[in-house]
Amino acid sequence: MSLVLDPAAQDLLFREARTANTFTDEPVTDEQVRAIYDLVKYGPTAFNQSPLRITLVRSPEARERLVKHMAEGNQPKTSAAPLVAILSADNEFHEELPQLFPHFPQAKDAFFSERPVREGAAALNASLQAAYFIVGVRAAGLAAGPMTGLDFEGVRKEFLDDDHTPLMVVNIGRPGPDAWFPRSPRLEFDQVVTTV
Repeated sequence: MSLVLDPAAQDLLFREARTANTFTDEPVTDEQVRAIYDLVKYGPTAFNQSPLRITLVRSPEARERLVKHMAEGNQPKTSAAPLVAILSADNEFHEELPQLFPHFPQAKDAFFSERPVREGAAALNASLQAAYFIVGVRAAGLAAGPMTGLDFEGVRKEFLDDDHTPLMVVNIGRPGPDAWFPRSPRLEFDQVVTTV
């Protein structure tokens, strides 16, 4: 059985998409970021909790503050990318549940009254949303360079607050020269899928 999605779209989003390590200097506009978000906001999360928060790092001063928290090998990439996004999990997402889950507004207190429960739910569901965000960047014809080589606590203190947990930094733009490392192998279907 073939996939319904057009083969060119399959290639754009998955087969030919790669983690970019260099970028051109072409700007990434707010309109592009809004279009990406408007597409990916429909991805599923438990209780529609939608805990992902996106901090766009645009100013040179903010970029400098971020770069110092990146692992040494990631610093040049983050310095040169046209746009950098800090993706984080909002551990107080439950405050939005009456709006996001209106058919059961009691979910806020019934399931998420304790901070450790919220932190676990926020990390899992915001990570799911982060994956959708990366695919959305690809759908916009851009390349993403997601990275977790960073000082998470330093990034939290520098850009966020105690209610937000950084998940990753994503460099965004059009791929530049020698943007791709060779593609690494993937596991095959029979190595991953088990039928019971």
